[in-house]
Amino acid sequence: MTERTTYLDPDPRDWRSRKIRVRASRWYATVSLDRDGYVDAATSLGHDPELPAAYREAVDRAGDAAADRIWYEGYTGGLSGGGGPRWVTLFVLFPHVEATMEALHAAEMDHDYSKLHALADRLALPVDGWLAPGERELVRGVDFDPPPGTFLRFLRAKAAKCGVRLNGRATAGSVWVRPTLSPVEKQIREDFPEQYRGWVDRWTGYTEPEDAPLRPWVGSRNQDLSYGATPVQFHAVGTPSGDDCPCGMSLQEPGDGGKEHSAHHTAWAFGIRAPKNLMWLRDLAVVTSQSPIAWRKLAYEVARMPQKENHYDFNSWSHIREPEMTPDNVRAYLLKANGYVIGYLAAHDTSRHRHWDLVDGSRYGDEDDTLRPRIILIWVADVYRRKGLGATLVQALADDFGCQVADVSWSTPVSDAGWRLARRLSPEGIWVS
Repeated sequence: MTERTTYLDPDPRDWRSRKIRVRASRWYATVSLDRDGYVDAATSLGHDPELPAAYREAVDRAGDAAADRIWYEGYTGGLSGGGGPRWVTLFVLFPHVEATMEALHAAEMDHDYSKLHALADRLALPVDGWLAPGERELVRGVDFDPPPGTFLRFLRAKAAKCGVRLNGRATAGSVWVRPTLSPVEKQIREDFPEQYRGWVDRWTGYTEPEDAPLRPWVGSRNQDLSYGATPVQFHAVGTPSGDDCPCGMSLQEPGDGGKEHSAHHTAWAFGIRAPKNLMWLRDLAVVTSQSPIAWRKLAYEVARMPQKENHYDFNSWSHIREPEMTPDNVRAYLLKANGYVIGYLAAHDTSRHRHWDLVDGSRYGDEDDTLRPRIILIWVADVYRRKGLGATLVQALADDFGCQVADVSWSTPVSDAGWRLARRLSPEGIWVS
């Protein structure tokens, strides 16, 4: 099928002309009603360009049925089209392209939505019947057409939307199913009826008839050890919620099932995996604002760990655009071990400091204008903390600058962990700025 355009208005050269475009892809065809110029013209005349409610309802119904058909046939990707009055888009299998074009033509030109409803009825799948309670076998060629594995995957997705556990198994030519509803899903749908309009509980209290088919055992494991079990009981008790994890993420379960938290927590605990395209000649790398972008992006990624952990507003490393020379020699020290970046120190040079004896509440000394390296931030991966790596980073900064550790300046305010590290490295006091 080639791409084609059908004009609905008499003059196809008029920019206000409405048109139906058909574009083919591997799995389906996209049938779009282009109303863009028509809407602009109607708006300029003060008319309301919005689609009538009955029009939109018919389109949505046909679109849902057509999309289900595409996924039913084995497509696993997403389907997304433009909304609003300018574009009406339907994704359909190739045998239904002509009927879809006729239905859109009738709806747009004659305000006849019956063909859209007829298309939806023709494409509708018997999902309610497939998800009805009870053990049964659905046979390929009789109850469904796609391969059993494809059909079972589609049916699991439809069952999940209903809150139903499918308990299904695909065989060579059939699919066994026994849909059941857990007490938790039942309670959720009863507590929030506005989110599940039209939902009816068909599964609670269902009793298998005596002549119900027996699912054959395939020998891999004991079959359905939960069949006939007593539901788990739940009680409302006070538990902590909404607290923060030490890594800086919230302990509440997010919408992605905790994947983002798990990935961040792993990096926070073990460090950032060192990219294989970067050659580390020694364990410690000094990255400047003029280093290759791969190194500067790595420094930025590592700096996100302390930013998230301590809820800082800004990342301590921001040099991820073109290479630039900074007057204060901004740099980052990256410490690698076991294939991961486990330590990070951001620093620059400055000449405004005061001495502090590290006594809580004591005043700073007189201002000193000696050029010194200044620590902006230190971070070590959680597993490697309290092993002297913070001191290693500070010593590397001092050696790189050519001064003693006691001459290094610390940015204020100094955190509790920074105070303990400074006390251990320079018990006589430190420079702060």
